Amino acid sequence: MKTPIAALAAIVLAGPAPAADSPREVKVFVASMFEIGEMQGDRAGEFQEWYEDYFAEAEPHAVRGAANPVWCSDDGICGSVLGMGKVASSASMMAILLDPSLDFSNAYFLLTGVAGTPPDKGTIGAVSWATWLVDYDLGHRWAEDEVPAGEPLFMPRDGYEDIRVYELNADLVERAVEIGSDVELADSEDARTYRERYPQETARRAPFLFTGTHMTGDTFFHGPGLSAQAQYMTELYGADDYVITEMEAAAIAQVIDRLHGTDRVLSLRGAVNFDQGHPDETTLEHLDPAPGETAGGFAETISNIHAVGSAFVDAVAADWDQWRDGVPAR
Repeated sequence: MKTPIAALAAIVLAGPAPAADSPREVKVFVASMFEIGEMQGDRAGEFQEWYEDYFAEAEPHAVRGAANPVWCSDDGICGSVLGMGKVASSASMMAILLDPSLDFSNAYFLLTGVAGTPPDKGTIGAVSWATWLVDYDLGHRWAEDEVPAGEPLFMPRDGYEDIRVYELNADLVERAVEIGSDVELADSEDARTYRERYPQETARRAPFLFTGTHMTGDTFFHGPGLSAQAQYMTELYGADDYVITEMEAAAIAQVIDRLHGTDRVLSLRGAVNFDQGHPDETTLEHLDPAPGETAGGFAETISNIHAVGSAFVDAVAADWDQWRDGVPAR
């Protein structure tokens, strides 16, 4: 039976379901940011393939303060659509973490969704595990015409040291990469054609799995200048190269960190756009493309995210006795 996101609002507003005698142990929590229309049977957004794979038979569990219900499988896999942007997603995550009917003591958190990528680091349909999460917004910025040409336009602000950068558990990221390394990634003719507009060798590649810093910003920054500024920020903080632009992960990580730490947090993003135009278009033209000028490959990227992420989820669920206490030793 199809379950539209809009129709689930009434469930959420009705308040939480009565807590069970003992809370449900969550093994992996899958967090997506938006869905398109129905939960199944139509064009898939970020959560639909997770729903169809793990939650189609599950009952929605309303959580007071969360944007959408939580679904849980019998295997201890749970998930929800948190909402787009730092405020919406982190508010939902905190509400869900505080729900007494769910036990997150040993849970792994898989933050998933679509994203942008610089054309010298990724390509349309490529999937990235984050090694670092950086908040793009915490600091000082000024206009380009207020400093000498070529000077940075950003400076860190004191007081944000503990929340502006998160280095994720290297052992966990390495194991996730290893588990997903043999997953075959989908591609499309539209995406292949679009890539040919870019001169960068990486941009013209078929989809692949890669790692690096994911940059979280409520501002949908765009263009080669701001892309360079994002890379500059990662260098300031000693993080890996900037490879993904998205709008939620660093904020969600901060929420999880307050209650459970970040040792079990993973961020998985698939690139559906480049963070700048090709040499023959302006930044504005790239942000607002003419009909037929879009990147293509959205559906394939959604499938690639799920294929890589579900390989990790299934590995954890299948060997929970080993994963429950942390990343298993080899």
